[in-house]
Amino acid sequence: MKNRAVIFDMDGVICHTNPYHSQAFDRFFEKRGMNPSQEEYAAHMYGKPNSYIFSYFLNKEITAEELVELENEKEGLFREIYASQVTPVPGYLEFLSSLKEHGFKTGVGTSAPRANMDLIIDTLGIRNQMESFMASEDVKTHKPKPEVYLKSAENLSTNPEDCVVFEDSFSGVSAGINAGMQVVGVLTSHTKEELPPCQYYIENYNEFSVQKVLEMLV
Repeated sequence: MKNRAVIFDMDGVICHTNPYHSQAFDRFFEKRGMNPSQEEYAAHMYGKPNSYIFSYFLNKEITAEELVELENEKEGLFREIYASQVTPVPGYLEFLSSLKEHGFKTGVGTSAPRANMDLIIDTLGIRNQMESFMASEDVKTHKPKPEVYLKSAENLSTNPEDCVVFEDSFSGVSAGINAGMQVVGVLTSHTKEELPPCQYYIENYNEFSVQKVLEMLV
């Protein structure tokens, strides 16, 4: 029987972290006398890699050395704020367990740094329920490029057409589509009108089932 896989983005998909990223960026920009709006965050932060975010908001080209320094500062703030708040999207843990009971391979494909991924995966205690972990350090090109999902499929010994991706951002959904995968849009940060066309849209995992995943992969 061929391998079937489900690959999850992390921010906004496993946990609704975007409000906490906003808090971290608020502190980061406040130090620099800046005050971006929530609308700017929605358009230029959610689902974007830090290289783009810093370049956009600081209005300059960011060198590799600067990126490391800025990212360490901002992501350190995020982990400090979020460490005591880690909470899965409703129904996620039960859905993940159900996928494993049905023999699915599972993985994470995120644009976030590995330290953020480790914080969330280990706090939720789900590392032993995943076979692939892909963070920003593991790819050369970021979403909407499909690299993170194609590499995840390779890690999971699964063909792209046998994978379902759960995503919450325009760039993330685009990456899943560009990888040739089926995509479920998770509406934690955006409306369905703000995302590319997905096979399904969900508010949380209580309204979704493994049976629907199986139907997507027929």
